[in-house]
Amino acid sequence: MNQTTTKLNTANQSFYHVNREHKDGVFCLAFQDAKDQLSLYNAMNGTSYEDPDELIVYTLKDAVYIGIKNDMSFLVGEMLNLYEHQSTRNPNMPMRGLLYLARNFESYIAQNHLNMYGRTLQKFPLPQYYIFYNGTEGEPDRREMKLTDAFPEIEGKTSCVECTATLLNINYGHNAELMEKCRQLKEYALFIQCIRDYQKKGLGMEEAVESAIDDCIRDDILRKLLEKCRGEVRDMVLSTFNREIYERDLREEGREEGKEEGETLKLISLVCKKLRKAKKPEVIADELEEDVSVINRICEAAKGCGEEYSTNRIFEKLKRS
Repeated sequence: MNQTTTKLNTANQSFYHVNREHKDGVFCLAFQDAKDQLSLYNAMNGTSYEDPDELIVYTLKDAVYIGIKNDMSFLVGEMLNLYEHQSTRNPNMPMRGLLYLARNFESYIAQNHLNMYGRTLQKFPLPQYYIFYNGTEGEPDRREMKLTDAFPEIEGKTSCVECTATLLNINYGHNAELMEKCRQLKEYALFIQCIRDYQKKGLGMEEAVESAIDDCIRDDILRKLLEKCRGEVRDMVLSTFNREIYERDLREEGREEGKEEGETLKLISLVCKKLRKAKKPEVIADELEEDVSVINRICEAAKGCGEEYSTNRIFEKLKRS
């Protein structure tokens, strides 16, 4: 296989697909030009390709997981590279990568008319899966995430599949060597850092974004992109900021709900212990220092749950009542 013969993209597919709900779109927008894509590839792999025509780029529509429509996936030489941007931690990236790469290889087999049922061993490009992370939760410069970490350990058995997702922290100040090799990546990191610096000074998000864009244009950081697509970049960053707040609130609500459920289950368990001793609701309420109406509800729900008074069954009845 040479560097230019294997074509993976169709004529109407493009490298960049706008997703207005994710900052990931700004990342892909920053790397929409083939020369910048090739620069990133060279920085990642220690190569020195100079002709962007050697880079064959294709994207797949979002059919495997929701919300991600703008990942970078391209073929250079004999390597298939899947690059994805993330602004939040996600331990499920290896499984997502496996599904995504499987779709890529399906496309590769179809477009190259490979016979998967013959006696000849077909050759495939070597897959590489990298996650460019610039969230605010601390991460090392580089960390490997294994699909097999999600599988149960069964004595005498090993998984027949593995997928390794390599997470690279691209916040400014991390992976300095990589940043120096790829100017576009460094400028992207500087732009995001500039927004955060203005936030730390007390500016609202919209004002912080506008100020960061002005500064970066002045300092020749992503200047061409920001001059050409200022409104689009602003909207992408603001929509991501709002989405991150929403997701954070959901996580906090989930933690609160989990805490409340845990406390309820504990109370039900204590009530059940006393019911097994044939104690009346009023006595139980007094001993547990709880409102008698609350204890009455639990005792009513306990009726019909058997002499063992299953805590979980009582809890489910209370939720339905």
